[in-house]
Amino acid sequence: MTKTLRTLTRQHARRLAISRQHLDGRTPPPLLDLIRDLGCVQLDPIRHVERTHLLVLWSRLGQFDEAELERLRWQDRALFEYWAHAASLVLTEDYPVHRWRMDLLHDDADSRQARAWKAWFAEEADTMFPLLNHVRAQLQQNGPMLSRQFEEEAAKFPSRWYNGRYVPRILDYLWSKGEVMVHGRPGNQRLWGLAETFWPDWTPLESWHPEQVTAVAAQKSLRALGVATPTQIKWHFTRQTYPELTAVLNQLRKEGIIEKVQIVENGQPLKGDWYMHSADAPLLTAIQAGDWQPRTALLSPFDNLICDRDRTELLWDFFYRIEIYVPAAKREYGYYVLPILHGDQLIGRVDSKMDRQTNTWHIHNVYAQPDAQADEETIKGVATAVQNLATCLSATQIAWGNLPPMWAALAQA
Repeated sequence: MTKTLRTLTRQHARRLAISRQHLDGRTPPPLLDLIRDLGCVQLDPIRHVERTHLLVLWSRLGQFDEAELERLRWQDRALFEYWAHAASLVLTEDYPVHRWRMDLLHDDADSRQARAWKAWFAEEADTMFPLLNHVRAQLQQNGPMLSRQFEEEAAKFPSRWYNGRYVPRILDYLWSKGEVMVHGRPGNQRLWGLAETFWPDWTPLESWHPEQVTAVAAQKSLRALGVATPTQIKWHFTRQTYPELTAVLNQLRKEGIIEKVQIVENGQPLKGDWYMHSADAPLLTAIQAGDWQPRTALLSPFDNLICDRDRTELLWDFFYRIEIYVPAAKREYGYYVLPILHGDQLIGRVDSKMDRQTNTWHIHNVYAQPDAQADEETIKGVATAVQNLATCLSATQIAWGNLPPMWAALAQA
């Protein structure tokens, strides 16, 4: 007899995702546990408002002791920088998951990226192999170094190394393969060192077979998403590195670790095979019984909740794209736009910039979605979220620009 699928509405799916992302009204967990549930926190050099990893954490924790994050990164080394769905902070305890990608990049038979690197090295052999040996030797001799220090060293020798193209690419090559790691961040510069000297004694350095990697990564991805299709699982956490995903999902389902569900809207199920983790069944049951606490928050453009743009549009009816690389005259919303999460809806966007010379947060434009509400509770929620982020930014004043007429009261916040 076929088992009846658990049924969710889109609202249930949204609320489950928001809860698993710790963006609901419950008390969030401690910092490391929060990152553990997220799986990764994206890094990005742009500081138009603030670094994205801080925005992601502030959205969930509010102000927190940033020294704790630094301790987790550089003293405890419970976190390290590596590829997830993009360059991110990931957990050292998850090293075997990430090692699979590192090992894959050593094999040009199974990796397109490895083949591209091999071809690049072959084209530039007179430059690349001596430089590669030089970088390795410098790290062995000197310990961790900044990228510019390699370039300064290279400039002593007659070669093309010092045109700025080669050293960063060599370091990215060695980083992706797991030979070097970021050992520190003076300002926003990366301090590069040998990976073997980075790992704490307790690091699980073993190599897993592909199915084991996917079984762990898929569960982490699925739990972070709440409910998801195989495509969404694959696009989250360790993006596009899920070998044998179909077989692994079937096995996890057979073992009762995950279950198939359906999302029904207006009597019609959403397309695709949807899954949830069995460990989240009690949370979903509580949500469906009405036990859910809403909250309002401003999200980083790179926030884990919305990093899959197609999923965001499917579940939230919210079309979002980053316009950083769009010419100013062609931007629809702005250079660095923060979506507004209110309860289980994405109700608008904030186009802003933080001026650190005057400690002024300039909110150029606020945009409301067509179906956004203008009631007192909504305006208060948005105003509180703005004030909370202003506090995290250490802004002493907020300069309001254009506001939707229905939210004009925000200017009094």
